[in-house]
Amino acid sequence: MLPFVYRITKYDPAHRDERGHYTGAEDTVSDHGPVEDAYLAAIAAFAEAAGIDQLEIREPQIGGFARFGLEPSVDGYGLAGLFPAGPAGFHDGALVPIAVGLELVRSMLRDNGAWCRLEAGEAFAVHVGWDQYLYIGSSLPCETALARTRASGLFPERIDASPYDFAPDDAAYVQRPADADFWAHLNWTVSSHRAVYLEEVFAGNASRWHRLTPDNIETVRSQLAPRSQLAVWQDLLTDVDTAVAALPGKGLVEIVREDEGGQITSTVVDETQFEAVASQLAGARAAGVVSLYAGEDLPLFTAVLPDSDGVLRARWQTEPTPGDRDWAFLKTLRRGQVVTGTVATIASFGVTFVDIGGFTAMINLPELSRRPFDHPSDVVSVGQEVTVEVLGVDMVRERVQLSLRALQEDPWPQIAQRIGQVVIGPVTKIVPFGVFVRIEDRKDGFQGLVHTSELDESSRDVVEVGDALTVKIIDVDLAHCRIILSHVQALTSTTEGRPYD
Repeated sequence: MLPFVYRITKYDPAHRDERGHYTGAEDTVSDHGPVEDAYLAAIAAFAEAAGIDQLEIREPQIGGFARFGLEPSVDGYGLAGLFPAGPAGFHDGALVPIAVGLELVRSMLRDNGAWCRLEAGEAFAVHVGWDQYLYIGSSLPCETALARTRASGLFPERIDASPYDFAPDDAAYVQRPADADFWAHLNWTVSSHRAVYLEEVFAGNASRWHRLTPDNIETVRSQLAPRSQLAVWQDLLTDVDTAVAALPGKGLVEIVREDEGGQITSTVVDETQFEAVASQLAGARAAGVVSLYAGEDLPLFTAVLPDSDGVLRARWQTEPTPGDRDWAFLKTLRRGQVVTGTVATIASFGVTFVDIGGFTAMINLPELSRRPFDHPSDVVSVGQEVTVEVLGVDMVRERVQLSLRALQEDPWPQIAQRIGQVVIGPVTKIVPFGVFVRIEDRKDGFQGLVHTSELDESSRDVVEVGDALTVKIIDVDLAHCRIILSHVQALTSTTEGRPYD
């Protein structure tokens, strides 16, 4: 917060009520003359006193719904001639000389339709408010500029802070940067046909729409205005009649229209314009209706372009979508992290889905248990709380792989210690090259292979699943998790057979 902040107006402070509202007869629109020039001269004087020769545009807005005065807007929003690249040059972070900054203030005083904060780091700021109220902040007291401002007939007053200082809608919300992970995720999303449109908002309500394909994403990316807000949307409706039918009874909506030539335009309308819009959509190739009310018609995910050094300095905050919340949660996860969740679903193809903090992660079959099982339901059940380890976080596909197995004690070293033991266990499976026998008295007990060559000749052709067979544990392959058994050696062993250990 700047230490020296002044409210500068053409209104005598004596003509304010106890709430600070102006009660005098002074006109609240610009005079397009001496008073307006006095405002601009005040800014120039304070900038000179503070040693400022250029200003940074912050949070620009074009054609907003809130108006700062009574004058009608003008073509070009008062920006004509100020930005060679057109309105897209009026973007967050754009540096302009004081002369251009003064013309922007002139446009705001006249309520031409454009508004922004003008700042110079931690040293200087200019804000234009309602009814010709001007706020100048500086790191220096600027006594000379104060005297010159008073001499011009304006009324400067020292205040604690500008009411137009930036304040985030949600201080805890972290906006997603359009970084390498974002573009990789967007490429994957477009390739998977989950999205086809990118909305680029570069100045408040000023936006451009882009139809995306896997081949043009990098071209579109190179043409985006710096610090733009980005929103990724699903496809528009090719059935324009359905789009028209989606118009609400009343309220503000954004109509997105793609013509036969692929040109995409959008306009904000209310119920008084719905009939006209419906006729305009008749020749569209595709169209969509986006509600402007919070919580309705959210995009798939959003982001804000960082600066060229990768730092996110834009202060935009988009309304967080479910996709944004998933991204924010995934950023908190690390490989090896232990988390707790609830089993949400056991899929028919065997994968177990677990809800961890509102995000659905997965446990693949091999990661459910270190012990044998036939189906995931033998290990977990829907609604069960489980503690799992994070195996990996895929920021592109936004997937998290978990392991229940990783937190279980490894039973194989204990199995290896049983080499030489003779046990009696049931035959669980017969294969062309031998039979499998369970060597532990539990449903998820380990099984070993008795090769045909290790079966007694009298048993080879008569043994069946479920028969009890005496076997000797002759080898445990820890690398491949295999147990080798012998029926022949068990029969000749001096160790008395016993049912399990």
